[in-house]
Amino acid sequence: MSENDRPTFDIAVPSKDPEKKEGQDKPNGNVNGDLKGKGKDDGKDDEVSDMSEEDLQLKAELEMLVQRLKESDTSLYLPALESLRTLIRTSTSSMTSVPKPLKFLRPFYEELGKVRESWNQDLKEQRSLLASILSVLAMTYSDTGKRETLFYRLLSGTEEAPGLWGHEYVRHLASELGEEYNSNYANETDEIEGIEKPEELKYTTEQLKSLSLELVSFFLKHNAEADAVDILLELENVHDIIELTDDKNFERVCRYMVSCVPLLVPPDDAAFLETASKIYAKYDRYPEAIALAVRLNSPALIRQYFEAPKNPVMKKQLAYFLARAQIPLHWVHTAEDAETAEEEQPPTQEEDVLECLGNVKLSNHFRNFGKAVGVEEPRALEDIYKSHLEPNRTTQTADSARQNLASTFVNAFVNAGFGNDKLMVNAPEGQSYIYKNKDHGMMSATASVGLSLLWDTESGIDHIDKYTYSPEEHVKAGALLATGIFHAGVRTESDITYALLEEHVDSKSISLKLSAINGLGIAYAGSCRKDIAEKLLPHIADETNTMEVAAMSALALGFVFVGSADGEIASAILQTMMEREETQLASEWTVFICLGLGLLFLATQEDSEPTVATLKVIEHPIASIAETIVDVCAYAGTGNVLKVQQMLHLCAEHAEKPKKETSNGETAPVAAEGEGPAAAAVADAQGDVNMSGETTGQPITAPEPAAGESTAAAATSSEEAAGEDKDKEEKDKVDSLKYQAFATIGIALIAMGEDVGAEMALRQFQHLMTYGDPVIRKSVPLALGLISASNPQLSILDTLSKYSHDSDLDVAINSILAMGLVGAGTNNARLAQMLRGLATYYAKEPDCFFMVRIAQGLVHMGKGTIGINPYFSDGQVMSRTAVAGLLATIVSFTDARKFVLDKHHWQLYWLVTAMYPQFLITLDEELEEKPVTVRVGQAVNTVGLAGTRHGISGFQTHQSPVRIGTGERAELGTNEFFPYQTVLEGLVILKKNEQYDAEDMQN
Repeated sequence: MSENDRPTFDIAVPSKDPEKKEGQDKPNGNVNGDLKGKGKDDGKDDEVSDMSEEDLQLKAELEMLVQRLKESDTSLYLPALESLRTLIRTSTSSMTSVPKPLKFLRPFYEELGKVRESWNQDLKEQRSLLASILSVLAMTYSDTGKRETLFYRLLSGTEEAPGLWGHEYVRHLASELGEEYNSNYANETDEIEGIEKPEELKYTTEQLKSLSLELVSFFLKHNAEADAVDILLELENVHDIIELTDDKNFERVCRYMVSCVPLLVPPDDAAFLETASKIYAKYDRYPEAIALAVRLNSPALIRQYFEAPKNPVMKKQLAYFLARAQIPLHWVHTAEDAETAEEEQPPTQEEDVLECLGNVKLSNHFRNFGKAVGVEEPRALEDIYKSHLEPNRTTQTADSARQNLASTFVNAFVNAGFGNDKLMVNAPEGQSYIYKNKDHGMMSATASVGLSLLWDTESGIDHIDKYTYSPEEHVKAGALLATGIFHAGVRTESDITYALLEEHVDSKSISLKLSAINGLGIAYAGSCRKDIAEKLLPHIADETNTMEVAAMSALALGFVFVGSADGEIASAILQTMMEREETQLASEWTVFICLGLGLLFLATQEDSEPTVATLKVIEHPIASIAETIVDVCAYAGTGNVLKVQQMLHLCAEHAEKPKKETSNGETAPVAAEGEGPAAAAVADAQGDVNMSGETTGQPITAPEPAAGESTAAAATSSEEAAGEDKDKEEKDKVDSLKYQAFATIGIALIAMGEDVGAEMALRQFQHLMTYGDPVIRKSVPLALGLISASNPQLSILDTLSKYSHDSDLDVAINSILAMGLVGAGTNNARLAQMLRGLATYYAKEPDCFFMVRIAQGLVHMGKGTIGINPYFSDGQVMSRTAVAGLLATIVSFTDARKFVLDKHHWQLYWLVTAMYPQFLITLDEELEEKPVTVRVGQAVNTVGLAGTRHGISGFQTHQSPVRIGTGERAELGTNEFFPYQTVLEGLVILKKNEQYDAEDMQN
């Protein structure tokens, strides 16, 4: 059809708009402009026309019931109220809309309140029921801020469960209850400040708390455990939840409470741990209860839960856990010949329980584990270095003492615990690596025998005995240290270590004395033994002793009494810090006195405050270092945000600018290092500002100019003469800022217990590295090593790899150590490749090359079976002894060139207290090893999730024993056995499931 053939039509359009009919110009909503309909309803007719017949009928019925309540006939009140209650409770609605009865009754809310007031006091039941209905109606008026839902609920005095009015009502009531308590009752400010409130709004605290318990029991029955715990936290009576839990919900309650702990402030965090431990104990879950008691470091609770189970096998399982946590033996066991003044001393434990408590069989289990995973054969150094893979490898220089020393350490760390290495223990006569080292190197080499024989107390003594008779003093000193090393974490009944070392503590030879003191510290870390305190305290107080001896004695006591907050030792250390002369306190060793003091208060929080207050009195700069160390140790692993902020403030401080005299006698400020155009030019040229006053090694590149050298050309000879004074001022400046190093490490120490905090700390470290002074820059890598020990996260590895090429060699050295700590015992291939690259890069720089070798040894520690992460039991419990060892090693690297890179490389052996096998070994009830099927995968956080979730993802199935790395979790593959503890880690005893039928499972 063509265009012209299409039919057309004419449409008539009126010239004027049609006129509105009457009543059409009313706006939607009410005439008074109240679109939401909150006021009295004047536009009823329109609303009515939109309603269904059912709604109209309901609306009329509700209005009639309200009308009845206004009449004078009191007999109508109760039936009317009961009808209202039934209508409200039976109304159903979608999640997004208000129930119809509440919507229709809303306009009468205020009127009903007045009606109730007008009723006679005798109508108790009616007044109570109307108050309950008003409490529900008040939800629709919640934006007024008067909290009337709570007001009418308490006014009604009803004993009806709040849950009968529905879940939303209970949640609303809980939120108002928390607000009311926080605003008026939390600090009882209403009494103190004399705030005037209406008489009837003054509820008693008991009223609020009893109502909260009603809400909690409703929440617990309806799988809202988090809401239940939160309301009790707000009302500060979380311990009341113990009575309300049952065998179905207690586990979810406890897991939620424990996950809240890092986010709480004292004393709520301790209250949560204690409450959760009591709930676990109530349902005979003693392994979980004792784990929380260990976190609290409470001797009374640990003893209570250890003695509670009647099953002897369960007691052995708890003993294995306490041995892993390095709990002082006298908390749960009294030796037969012991004389104690305590009235209630723990009972004497049986011999088989003592074996478990003392970790006596740890060496056997570890070696069996090594055989099972195929690593029992000793590893040669070349297997670790893989020199043929190092890119652009130049011909190796002749054996130097320094390289032999590095090889000694690598051999010791790699073959630790297996006792079969070829360089030391099984070396042919006369070819031991001890004699390939010189002087102090011989001491470290002899001590490495102890590391190779780690935990093997029987053959360890036989191997090391011959060295104790050596005419060479360094070999003898190394033998004493080795004796302490292979007893680390093992408590034998014979107590041979103390017998062998105590006489040498008073030796006239400084090197023997230091070895004996450190041997005692490492062997008895965490044991809180009074006889060791009596032996070492005189060495701290004796002013004729060098600072070196006093510092090592203080540190050894810090190891032995870690986290005990022992007042006697703390006052002795404070006393010596006050009495020593300034020149002595200026020694580089003094920092270890501070660390010893800090370790006493590890994770004790407020208990450290008197000590910190005392340190403020000391005027020497060392006091600020001690204060920082004690402060960060006290809050280790707590994730306390305020403390982290405090440490960041300390890191932001800059030294005052030194003054120089002008020609007219006035003083003018001089640009401090890192400020002004000269330093900026140096920074631009080299990328980073170099350390001042502390670098002694030669850099790879050409020597870097000191701060201010660019202006030296214009300086006169008289100004050059004053150069020495300036150097001294620069050194003083670095010393005055030394505490910033410990503040930086402290951020990692505080944040490492909590994932979110640890992640945020990493971002802060990037800022500190960019803008911090040199003293902070060289501490940041150490902090990264601490916050992620034995946990090689990709982002941290890349960051450390970048820092390891820094133009400031101190930063590079610490970064290389941190790479070793982060990858310790993981055999991480990417990290091993990075270190091989660094070995080539630093081939001509002896200090850095030495550290690369040490890091390679750490990465392959125990051939990949030993880790140094201080957290165990699914990352829930912090080992105080492990933190002590890590911290001591890291602190020695704040001044590496005076300690580890000088003559005190034996300080690397402090890591021994943090070394522990990363295994799961399953035992039967006779404590014999029992291979079973287990699944190992990445741990998944299931706290607060609905339903029963799998705790692991991406798992692999193995036969036990298996390796459990940081961040991994294990589950039993079948129901053939029940474990005595739910966290499958370390040594776990299994119970046979009598109901299990393998054929049924296959079918």
